[in-house]
Amino acid sequence: MTRGTRDPGKRVKTARGRTASSNRWLERQLNDPYVKQAKAEGYRSRAAYKLIELDEKFGLLKGAHRVVDLGIAPGGWSQVVRKKRPKAAVVGIDLLEVEPIEGVTIFQMDFMADEAPAALEGALDGRPDFVMSDMAANTVGHKQTDHLRTMGLVETAAHFAIETLEEGGTFLAKVLAGGTDADLLALLKRHFKTVKHAKPPASRKGSSEWYVVAQGFKGR
Repeated sequence: MTRGTRDPGKRVKTARGRTASSNRWLERQLNDPYVKQAKAEGYRSRAAYKLIELDEKFGLLKGAHRVVDLGIAPGGWSQVVRKKRPKAAVVGIDLLEVEPIEGVTIFQMDFMADEAPAALEGALDGRPDFVMSDMAANTVGHKQTDHLRTMGLVETAAHFAIETLEEGGTFLAKVLAGGTDADLLALLKRHFKTVKHAKPPASRKGSSEWYVVAQGFKGR
């Protein structure tokens, strides 16, 4: 079969048994300047630059002393915190196993589990001043369901932040296209001085992800 005459009903195998879609993903990774930069600078993922860019825009890490990383895997965000705020206490949680990061306490558990919030709080000597979440639900292929599942995680993360943050603290979370829903946005505006949405340059143009940035926690 010559190029351009593939049967669209078949899954075309490429090098080493990869499918065409996985081959396109690999090609994109190899040509992605953020991936190359992450390897050169020792970050575990290109996602590190999303936090770096958001920090440059909003000053998220300025004065951060106790940080909670929700959905820490593979660890790029916590690596950024350790680099920029080496004396800060950092605790992270994820369902996935995460290779140790010097200076970071990591829990492998479900953030939605009842015991998770207490474990995170107990690992810090005081209330956090920055809660960051790069969590997203595993997709099932149904757009509305995927959106609801991810926003459920965002809402839980927001309530955790409101219950634990010290006054003046910051909450950062990944949301999907369309941003934070009305009820959650209203909740954040009640508890934070400023609430904004941003899409850092490191977030791929074709991605539906945005980030909500809530700063200046007013208290409970």
